[in-house]
Amino acid sequence: MQATAYTYDPQTRAGSVLLDDGTPVPFDAAAFDAGGLRLLRPGQRVRIELGEAAEGAKGAEGGDAGRRVTLVTLQTF
Repeated sequence: MQATAYTYDPQTRAGSVLLDDGTPVPFDAAAFDAGGLRLLRPGQRVRIELGEAAEGAKGAEGGDAGRRVTLVTLQTF
């Protein structure tokens, strides 16, 4: 699935992406590390993989609490 990088904190290696419908979905350091990236800039197009969030998880920034990003990597054509 494709998305756009929205936020990224290089200290925690966590942030969020915007799905094409505008829904923000957070990602953690594990998802960032799984993609092999070293840096992410807001506005970059990325490829993500989604999994189910843990029971009782709350989405950041109004995101969907039922989904979590398990991998973030750059979108290539």
